[in-house]
Amino acid sequence: MWSRTDRTTRYTPDGPRPADVPSPASAPADKDGSRPAPDWLSLVLARIAAILIIFAAAIIIAVLVAGPSSAVIHIPRPAAGPPWWFSLRPSIPLVTFASWTVAGAGGAGIIAGLAAVARGARPSARAMIIFSFLVVATLTVLPAGGSTDVVSYAANGRMAATGHSPYVMTPQELKNSGDPVGQWIPPSWQTNVSVYGPMATAEEWAAAELGGTSVARITFWLKLLTSIAFGAVTLMLDRVLRRDPARRLRAHLLWTVNPLLLWEIVASGHIDGLSAAFGLLGILMLTIRPNSKRPALWKFLLAGLFIGIAAAIKIPYAAFGVGVIWAGRKSLRALGAASAGFALIFVPVYAIAGQPAISALISRGPGTTWDTMYQIFYRPLGYQTFGAFIMPANLTLVAGVAFGAVAILAFFRFPDGTPSLPALSPALAVSLAWLLMWSYQRPWYDVMAISLLAVYPASRLDWLVLVRLILAAPVYMPGIPWNPPIWIERMVNFEGLDLSVYCRLVVAVGFVVLCLFPGWKGLWGWRPKPNSSSGASPVLQPLI
Repeated sequence: MWSRTDRTTRYTPDGPRPADVPSPASAPADKDGSRPAPDWLSLVLARIAAILIIFAAAIIIAVLVAGPSSAVIHIPRPAAGPPWWFSLRPSIPLVTFASWTVAGAGGAGIIAGLAAVARGARPSARAMIIFSFLVVATLTVLPAGGSTDVVSYAANGRMAATGHSPYVMTPQELKNSGDPVGQWIPPSWQTNVSVYGPMATAEEWAAAELGGTSVARITFWLKLLTSIAFGAVTLMLDRVLRRDPARRLRAHLLWTVNPLLLWEIVASGHIDGLSAAFGLLGILMLTIRPNSKRPALWKFLLAGLFIGIAAAIKIPYAAFGVGVIWAGRKSLRALGAASAGFALIFVPVYAIAGQPAISALISRGPGTTWDTMYQIFYRPLGYQTFGAFIMPANLTLVAGVAFGAVAILAFFRFPDGTPSLPALSPALAVSLAWLLMWSYQRPWYDVMAISLLAVYPASRLDWLVLVRLILAAPVYMPGIPWNPPIWIERMVNFEGLDLSVYCRLVVAVGFVVLCLFPGWKGLWGWRPKPNSSSGASPVLQPLI
């Protein structure tokens, strides 16, 4: 049992270790043979992982290539250029089972890959990056799938490009004006003003300027920007973890080649990918170099700036600021620099966007609509009479108190797995508390934690996050409003209203238990033996 204030202890997969004891996970240890030699099981697991991940990625591409369906947005084909597709009109059952296969096969592939790496397998990180970039490039030039969110982004951008505020004007008003983009906004979005920050609106405006009056071209530019952000995270992870082969491969499995993220971020074009990229960039700014007490002041300034951008896209990413505050807690100048960087971007963009954007931040930023599929407080107890916009009494209070309590617990009990990156563990702890305890969630929100978890050492957190992601993702698969056969609707309702809800409850309870009774070690059944001949404990490669 130890607390965040105990800085003489560092985390390893075998539990806390004194700071002066060399870590078995260092790069030299991995190269000189202290890691287990890959046995037949690790090689089999690695091959299974590769097959399943490639299979899942191929299904994603096939679903998007087939054109508009219950998984792909319905938009008119552009006159020239991307996105491209064939109008194959696949059936609802076929698309449903194909998308669920992505979740099952992709999730199993990631787990098999992590197990193989833990047992000593060392596939090529470069090959994983190349494969991911090829898949990302292919998905970018195909229509968006898995959600209609990207069409709502296009509407917001079109409003901004035509001189209107998406915080005041609704897509229905855009449609009624006769705008060609407004004609293709799904009914579910037509009465909603934007709930995203001004930096998100700026990205949407840029895409609308480039795409003109074609909703297909606007969505292409939106997906392209999200794909660039996804690739940027890949390169950042590869850069900072290149000294530790095992952690480098684990990061690429969790992020770079993860079929669930390729579906939810790249294929869907969700703006969460942009927030995750800027938020992670801000955290990685604060890597401590060897023989240095803390990062330079200009890095705190940049950290605040980048996290300010992430929060001005989606406000929950302001939670990353907790990590920055912790990293600079011993220096008023460092805290001042970080605060100045945050205010430099966050305050002006909201001032420019005006009072409606500030109202959206206050009243809707964290999410004030509620979805039956993600109630971990009420539905497991038998309350099942509420829906997306019908809240049970005191739900906001219950969720807020639960989040605050778990965030405080996690902050003080979360192991510091990266002493050379002091902002990471607090940011990850608070982010997980929000994701696990706040009532309104979507599967793609999880990238907020996964981008940070990829840098954090392997632990039982991997199980919690992956199980939650794999079982929650099918709730929004295929993802487009549809009229399914009754037997499929029953399956979807069971997955979304029962299995996913109880899964999220179990994961939330498991996270609290881990914080109360630390049991972070022993993830995959293999524990590296200490190597007395290895050098100092591993230090993350500074990003810049």
